[in-house]
Amino acid sequence: MNLTSFLHGYETPQIIELSPNFYAAQFRLMKLLPAHYILDRAEENKLIKAGGDIVETSSGTFALALAMLSAVRGYHLTIVSSTSLMDRGFKTRLEQLGTAVRLVEDPGGTGNQEGRLSELHRVLEDKPDTFWPKQYDNPDNPAAYSRLAEVIVDRLGQVDCLVGCVGSGGSLCGATRYLRRVYPQLRAIAVDTNNSVLFGQKAGPRLLRGLGNSIVPENLDHCLVDDVHWVGALQAFAETRRLYRKCALYVGPTSGAAALVGSWYAKKTPNKKIVAIMADEGYRYQPTVYADKWLKNLPGWPTVIKLEPTQITEVKSEGEEAWTYMNWARRKMHS
Repeated sequence: MNLTSFLHGYETPQIIELSPNFYAAQFRLMKLLPAHYILDRAEENKLIKAGGDIVETSSGTFALALAMLSAVRGYHLTIVSSTSLMDRGFKTRLEQLGTAVRLVEDPGGTGNQEGRLSELHRVLEDKPDTFWPKQYDNPDNPAAYSRLAEVIVDRLGQVDCLVGCVGSGGSLCGATRYLRRVYPQLRAIAVDTNNSVLFGQKAGPRLLRGLGNSIVPENLDHCLVDDVHWVGALQAFAETRRLYRKCALYVGPTSGAAALVGSWYAKKTPNKKIVAIMADEGYRYQPTVYADKWLKNLPGWPTVIKLEPTQITEVKSEGEEAWTYMNWARRKMHS
């Protein structure tokens, strides 16, 4: 079995036409792209040796990507997360790939980033030769998305707007940086969620995972972003289910959030070509977003998908049924 070819399929997006001017760049596992690139560079620079140790703090698809690559390449991976962020099924999936998982307590439900980093540093103290990919701050993360930009240009030619969810900042900022080399007027729309600090809100519990953050990563370049949308979990979940029912696209809820924003902007600008980044498939979310019983137990569900967002001029947190946006105008966070 050609494992390199097999994994290549996970990290190469399909370009799917959702309407005459709206396209999805849909991945099986987007985070495999930066994980692959980061480990390749680490090997080239002799930052990690054969059979060596890797540690990272992650609760989602970057952890899975590292686990897959570590299994194939023979590395010993430790993933640090928190009890509020990683469910038992996903933890088991990582462990079955040979990954050691350490979960820190998180009674506040905010992710306990400080506790996770403390635990990660304990791993580094025990084994100083351990490689830490640092997806939030490693410039190899956004650099990996030159490949996404190449696929978009190869399939679609000129694009006018790129829509992407933001967590580490790697995908949206990386792809935008490369696309603007050939299309300087490209509009970049960031999709965040409430209680995420990325664009100025205060940290708090987040029902919608896979985007947002409780810290601001170095890889998030605010000066690349034209607009910011804050999509509540209920809006994202409803759009995710609509995508499956109407388009047979079985994707995760961050893809639903990106599709909601991208579809609206495409209708608003019918002469522009819009691409939304869809980061993963929906199988991980079968017990949640794709489970009617789970959805019915959510306060506020069912919700009505909003036809358009509410424009705001000051950053503020809203409820899980909300969808707001602000013209960010490529400025720094605190300017």
